[in-house]
Amino acid sequence: MTRIVLVRHGQSTWNADGRWQGQADPPLSSLGEAQARAAADASPPVDVVVASDLLRAQRTAEIIAERRHFGPVRTEPRLRETFTGEWTGLTRDEIEEAWPGWLAADRRPPGFEPWETVAQRAIGALTDLRATHPGQTVLAVAHAGVIRAVERGLPVLRSVPKNLGGRWSRVNGDGLAAGDVVVLIDHANVVVTAPDQL
Repeated sequence: MTRIVLVRHGQSTWNADGRWQGQADPPLSSLGEAQARAAADASPPVDVVVASDLLRAQRTAEIIAERRHFGPVRTEPRLRETFTGEWTGLTRDEIEEAWPGWLAADRRPPGFEPWETVAQRAIGALTDLRATHPGQTVLAVAHAGVIRAVERGLPVLRSVPKNLGGRWSRVNGDGLAAGDVVVLIDHANVVVTAPDQL
């Protein structure tokens, strides 16, 4: 059995602005870097670190892996965030203005990647870890939309993970099974430290 802790990346600059990112590639904010450092201190020991190939997830994984000496980070494109089409870069207010009521009704514009497609590719990436890392514990850093899609495809409650929050899962012969919720940081107590104080 392979155990996976799947968590969301630290805050990005677009998270800070309230913008839908999708597969756009903004970097971590200063707070996001601090969140990743705090998460490293709380991370369980793992054998392998994988991350989405988007910068915010990669950098979060690198900070955790470097601070805990977990080894190199392997990127996995199938853990990329949902493609959000025309909504990429927009705030909720901008979306509401252009598509009134769509968010409340859980509607999406044409070209927005369906959650089923996201779940299929992400669950495929996670279950493939059993073949490449049998019996090991894996930290996988991805995105809120990926985690929600994976959870919708499993018998668990749908949730919106905060930065550095997610869920334990295990992969065995029956596929992916969801475990306990995990939160690696106390959001109220993460402080941004000047680079010369690191």
